Amino acid sequence: MRKPKVLPASAGNSDETEAAFYDALQQGDIEKLMACWGDEDEMVCVHPGGSRLVGAGAIRSAFDAMFANGSLRVQPLKVRRVQALGSSVHSVLERIEVLTEEGPRHAYVLATNVYFLTALGWRMVAHHASPGSLHDLQEVSESPVLLH
Repeated sequence: MRKPKVLPASAGNSDETEAAFYDALQQGDIEKLMACWGDEDEMVCVHPGGSRLVGAGAIRSAFDAMFANGSLRVQPLKVRRVQALGSSVHSVLERIEVLTEEGPRHAYVLATNVYFLTALGWRMVAHHASPGSLHDLQEVSESPVLLH
């Protein structure tokens, strides 16, 4: 039996749904996190070095396993957006605090989050994350001035 979807903290636009997603990661709250996701059977999630997860059940299981170790200290940085009528694609540099034997360290992940406008508001339908680096804090956004 499918549990009714809880509305995210704010469903006004894709930015607010994204903020609710990262807030749910910080809180380790699976219900709030899954409320940010759509209901599409083909929605996908790929974590760095992980398999492609398809559908709400697989996505929920993966985040449940992550939250078993506590919340995730993930901060979205340098968000770039491409928006159309009913969709929004966000390219995000995520800074993740990782606890090591030497103390807290930062890891970086490059993520693409895709949102659709649904009857319930903006919902995530894809999250694809790849390993990043400190180098990714710098962006190449225009062609170099020097041609040679």
